[in-house]
Amino acid sequence: MGTWSHEPFGNDQACDWAAELKESSGFSAIEEAFDQVIAGKDEDFIDADVGCIAHAAAEVLVQILGQSTEDLEFLGGVNQWIAKLSEKPSATLIQKGVLALDLLTQENSELDELWLDSDDHVEWIANLDTLKEILQSKL
Repeated sequence: MGTWSHEPFGNDQACDWAAELKESSGFSAIEEAFDQVIAGKDEDFIDADVGCIAHAAAEVLVQILGQSTEDLEFLGGVNQWIAKLSEKPSATLIQKGVLALDLLTQENSELDELWLDSDDHVEWIANLDTLKEILQSKL
């Protein structure tokens, strides 16, 4: 995993997903990112790449809701994609985001295991917690 930061877009997978997001419409790419994590909750492990994308999707979702934990200007186009949205995300989508973030810190999360081996695990967990708090405040 090419990672340089504990922030949602501090890795290659999330930045690659951002390029796909800019080509999508509506909330389907965000929902798919959450659904992939949720689908893996009963598996042996939740894939790290899937987790990275769900983390990034949660950041985009909180930005749609008017808050943020990371400046996305460097991604060139995500902010414009957000500005083009004509509707607000549903409570169901927000709930999926909270659940997906919760699952990223469970025992079967490959991403959590990788972060445990780093010096930035506490910061990564703090970012997930902040994203969850923002999402929960919007329900």
